[in-house]
Amino acid sequence: MIVWQKPNAFRILFTLRGSVIPHIYPQVILITLLSAIISAVQHLIPSSFSSYGAAPFTLMGIALSLFLGFRNNASYQRWWEARCLWGQLVFEARSFTRQILSFIDEDSEDGRHTQQSMVHLTIAFTHALRHRLRKTSPWEDVQRFVEPKYHHSIRQAGNLPEYLLRLMGKKLGYSRRQQLTSELMIQNMDERLTSMTIVLAACERIHNTPLPFAYTLLVHRTTYLYCFMLPFGLATSLGWVTPLVCGVIAYTFFGLDALNEEITEPFGVAANHLPLTAISRTIEINLLEALGESELPPEVTSEGGYLQ
Repeated sequence: MIVWQKPNAFRILFTLRGSVIPHIYPQVILITLLSAIISAVQHLIPSSFSSYGAAPFTLMGIALSLFLGFRNNASYQRWWEARCLWGQLVFEARSFTRQILSFIDEDSEDGRHTQQSMVHLTIAFTHALRHRLRKTSPWEDVQRFVEPKYHHSIRQAGNLPEYLLRLMGKKLGYSRRQQLTSELMIQNMDERLTSMTIVLAACERIHNTPLPFAYTLLVHRTTYLYCFMLPFGLATSLGWVTPLVCGVIAYTFFGLDALNEEITEPFGVAANHLPLTAISRTIEINLLEALGESELPPEVTSEGGYLQ
């Protein structure tokens, strides 16, 4: 995710980091060149496109703008919901850890081991969820927080975050049988696990349910057709200014299309995706600090204005 402060008027014209220009410049250049050719033809043969007017293109542009804006709202809603879910995960992880450390009996070795194990499993769940959403290997981040006797099981799990939640549930059941905490607190802590399960399911819903393909295809086709047809309607009235105007319009429409395509899947590692690594590391630091550990991992900081 881009975390730069708002750039000044000069830098905003030349900033590429986080921009969609690297993804759309071939289309923009193609439309600009096509517009230049049509302008040249109109200049050499003035009557070539005299029968075409700009009014139909104005109406089509307004309709396409509304359609792109509607799709942008749908994509941003998915992005923002994903960010809210990870914010909820931060809350649930901290609350669950506070309850574990406050209400599980720490006077016995068994109680202290249970506390540490459950907090470590919470950290492991956070990393496992991130890796599941990004389809990356979780073992380096997860395995160090899981007891060795469970290493074989976690590698066999089809849904690692869900398996870790079940493992935490078993730890709660063990605490109840050993009377390490009260029945009321077991119920409250189980509610935290249920909330983390909701976060997992909601993130999987966003990840596994893209915007309808026909919807995306219609936007792509309409944008390309409009930008290819536009120079024919403007060449007569604008002349040699047509390539500049068509290039700017192509940049706007293709840019909105590319940005929508990027943020509709918010869990990746592109510049405008969510900083899941930084959020996961924040949870890890907070929970280890709550356990009283002094050797904490460093915070994930932005590099070149980009927070992963």
